[in-house]
Amino acid sequence: MKSQKSYLSNGSTAAFVNRPEQSEPPPDEQLLPGFISEDRYPGQDAKLTNGYRRRTFFRHGFALAGVAFTWSSLQGLAHGKGTQAQEPKTAEAALAELKAGNERYATGTHVHHDYGPERAELALSQHPFAIVLSCADSRVSPELAFDQSRGRLFVIRLAGNFVDDNGLASAEYGTAVLGASLIVVLGHSECGAIKATIDVITKNKELPGHLPTLVSYLKPPVEQALKQGGSVEAAIRQNVVTNVEKLKTAGPVIAPLVEEKKVEVVGALYDLRTGRIEFLS
Repeated sequence: MKSQKSYLSNGSTAAFVNRPEQSEPPPDEQLLPGFISEDRYPGQDAKLTNGYRRRTFFRHGFALAGVAFTWSSLQGLAHGKGTQAQEPKTAEAALAELKAGNERYATGTHVHHDYGPERAELALSQHPFAIVLSCADSRVSPELAFDQSRGRLFVIRLAGNFVDDNGLASAEYGTAVLGASLIVVLGHSECGAIKATIDVITKNKELPGHLPTLVSYLKPPVEQALKQGGSVEAAIRQNVVTNVEKLKTAGPVIAPLVEEKKVEVVGALYDLRTGRIEFLS
């Protein structure tokens, strides 16, 4: 430290002020915490030095956070583009992708989906590679269970995952217009619609509203399973099998596509406890 005299305009001495030759390093030398040179800036007290270290640390911390955010966004953008440009082109490839996606979901290694970057592209068109006829149960979400982002699955949902005229029309649109090559009928464990149907058959239970109409679609496969001494799980499985066969033979759109091997229809069962999906042969 050097003592410097301060003078008034008339030349008289006003005071003695102790000033450091250089109280702080220039901005371009405040690079990283812990790298301020005590030799080049002698006499700096610990408070001043630590203050600069803290400010430099936060400044570089925010910079690194920005880099991480940018990298994450770029990954999301790349994945969003991939959803449209790199779809499976065959039923075999589509089935392999769904199996791999469920494995990621069940093991907690699912892809981080950044939904923002894909929005602009999906607003222009959609090219789903698979159709999923799923139960409306709130615990079953095909996009999550198969670890897929938006635009990749054409999902039809209603309680009991059965085929009616509206669901069939939707599946026809998904195959003939959107080009999906795979249809999955996805049942699940502990299905309430199947349980209700069993109660109607075995206990003559009366259901309110439009539920009897819904149950009328489920009765044939459930009755078939019960006649064979099956349980609730057997009825759930039989319902999937029945609706797979119904879709395979559904004219005038889907049946010809199946015969030409342009579309494949498969059944699957989702386990609520494990998150794993069993594909039926």
